[in-house]
This record gives sequence, structure tokens and C-alpha cells, in this order.
Amino acid sequence: MRKGIVASALVLGLALGSAASAAQVEAVSASRLLDVASGKYVDNPLVIVTDGRITSIGKKGDAVPAGAKVVDLPGATLLPGLIDMHTHISALAEIGGYNSLQYSDRFWSVVQTANAKKTLNAGFTTIRNVGSDAFDDVGLREAIDAGYVVGPRIVTATYAIGATGGHCDSTFFPPSMDQKGPYNIDSPDEARKAVRTLKKYGAQVIKICATGGVFSHGDEPGQQQLTLDEMKAVADEAHMAGLRVAAHAHGAAGIKDAIRAGIDTIEHASLVDDEGIKLAIQHGTYFSMDIYNTDYTQAEGKKNGVLEDNLRKDRDIGEIQRQNFKKALKAGVKMVFGTDAGVYPHGDNAKQFAVMVRYGATPLQAIQSATITAAEALGRPKDVGQVAVGLYGDIIAVGGDPLADVTLLEHPVFVMKGGQVVRQP
Repeated sequence: MRKGIVASALVLGLALGSAASAAQVEAVSASRLLDVASGKYVDNPLVIVTDGRITSIGKKGDAVPAGAKVVDLPGATLLPGLIDMHTHISALAEIGGYNSLQYSDRFWSVVQTANAKKTLNAGFTTIRNVGSDAFDDVGLREAIDAGYVVGPRIVTATYAIGATGGHCDSTFFPPSMDQKGPYNIDSPDEARKAVRTLKKYGAQVIKICATGGVFSHGDEPGQQQLTLDEMKAVADEAHMAGLRVAAHAHGAAGIKDAIRAGIDTIEHASLVDDEGIKLAIQHGTYFSMDIYNTDYTQAEGKKNGVLEDNLRKDRDIGEIQRQNFKKALKAGVKMVFGTDAGVYPHGDNAKQFAVMVRYGATPLQAIQSATITAAEALGRPKDVGQVAVGLYGDIIAVGGDPLADVTLLEHPVFVMKGGQVVRQP
């Protein structure tokens, strides 16, 4: 009898083990697939995703693996999951200025979970979060990766590094409040120490503030705040550790020194001059220019509590930034899609595509900035950015032709992240 029990247990164990190891297979078909590398459509595609990665791309009507979950999207276009290279996932645009002081410190770590879900449902399966207090973005990344929270893949910067009194410092309070950014640097040695510490606690990209900003107090966007030597120390230390560096830089001088220092992506680049554009092309530096959010901040900022001085700075540089986007793009600077989500509501990320097209980008260029080019800038072209064999099963679909109407990207009808369907008709 005991032998029979043991034998039954072995059979049951083998069966459970077989079930546990069975591959999860998804089969997705649609009317067309946009190959973002070539800009050409593949008609009637059938994409097979096994255990989170794309294993084949064939034609509708091809054999589907036994047990696969099938999703058919007639009339739709498949694209890679979108990438936003500049977000603040724990911020809320609806709470501006001093209104944030009505909430406790941990409030932001909670609301970021809702922001993450909105972002993923909007078709953004990967984001780079360039600045977060209290290592909130690291905790969110860990919760998403472990399956406890729904959200995109997050490349985390943790705290931004800035100069004392600069854009990334805390500048809205009197001395009696003793508020300061925890990772201020005022020398190359302090820069190296900050990079090492942030990497230790979860930074996967380093963010610095090279110039003044719009939503800080007591500075102007064009003012350089970190020296060339300080920025070079950050870049050298980060690159030695295998990390890339993003520089908040509005002003022309700060942009040029950031490029010379070896910074990988320039955020905002609002006041870039001709020399800065040439340097970016020579060094292969990417620009991430958030040219949509001014529409939101000028319409809603006052109501949300944004101070008039910040709205004034936003007005001063908004159109200049858009014209410089047009100039840099035409000159051949590599553009990545970065929106500054958190300055406007999360989930509206795709509204920037239409603004990019309005200021000179083709629909394909705009889409490439949020797919293949963004993946290159992340250093992850073998994981994300295309619908291709071997990459993650990050796939979205829109109900029509996005090369004819880029605003279709604002309303995806299907979203899959790593083989998991998170939105469908």
C-alpha cells in the first residue's frame, strides 16, 4: 500500500512539474505590422510569444502552437511597445507648487502605482524614470517585476544629482527649513561619490541637472549649474559602472559642456544653439525634447497651483524649444521620445507624437523615437524597441494606419507587455 502511495505521489509530482514548466504561448494576429526599422508594413502578421519573448513572426493562417492563447485584431496595426525616456512616475501634474505640502511623504509612493498602470494602459511598456524621491521608483520597479503591481518596465534613476542651490536642489524654502537635495555635488570627487551611492541603492541610469529649470525657484533655465569637470566625473564614473547618464539641460552652454563631458542624452535641450547641435551630431548624443507639455501647463498649471514665475519661464522657452526641436531634427540629431510625464497627467504620453509631427517629424520618425531609437539610447536593443524574434513580447495595436494618423497612438486598442495581455478590445 505504501509503495502504491509513493508511486501515485511520483506520478502526481511529475504531472504538476510538467504543468508548471509548460510554456506560456500567445499568438497575436492583425491586419498589418509596422516594421519600425524599415518603415514598411508587413501584411497579416502572426506573432508568436513564448514565455515573454517573441519566438516567431509569420503570416496569419500559419499553424499556431497547441495550447496558445490567440488574439486576432482585424483592421488593427501592430507596433512595438512604446518607450518614454523622461518620466516622473511618482509626480502628479494636478498637484503643483506648494499644494504638495498638504500630503505626507509616503503619499507619492502610493499614487505612483496608479500612474504606472495608466502609463502601461496607454501603450508605454518601458519608461525611464529620471528623478524620484526616497527611492520610490526603485520600489515600484521591484514591485512590478515581482508581479505585485501592474506597470511598465522601469529604468530607474532614483535621485537626480545637482549643484547646491540648483534646479535639482530644494529651493522653495527659507534657511530655517533646512531643506536640501541629498545628492548635491560641488566638486568632481563629490560627483563620483554620488554616482557610486546611487548605483548602490538601485540607480540604473544617472540623472544630473546641468542647468537651471522651469519648475525650480531662484534660477533661470539658461544658467549653467554644473562645471564641465563635474559633469565629466559623473559620466566617467557612471560609464565605468555600466550606466548611462541623462542631463537636464535647457541652456546652450550647459548643453555643450554636457555633450563634451560624454553625457548620453540631453533632456529638454530647449535653448540649444547651432554649435550644440553640431556637437550632438559629432558625439552621437541623443536629445530628449519634451515639446508637448507646455500645452498642458499653460492651460492647467495655475489651477493646479503652479507658481506664476514657473509659468512665466515655461512661456518664455516653450516655443523656442519647439523651433529648436525642428532645427535639431532636420540637422540629424538623434531624437528619443521623452515627455516629462508628471508635469502633465500620466497616461497622456502619446499626445506628444502629434506635436512632433507638427514641428517637422514624419510620423515614422516620431514612432522610431519611442521605439528603436529609444531602445538604442537605453542600451537595450536586444530587449525592446521592435517586434522581432528574441525581443520581449511588448506589442501594442492601434485601430488604423499610424503613419497616416499618428494620433491613433493616443488610443491603443491592445497592449501586451512581456507576453501578458493588459489591454484588449
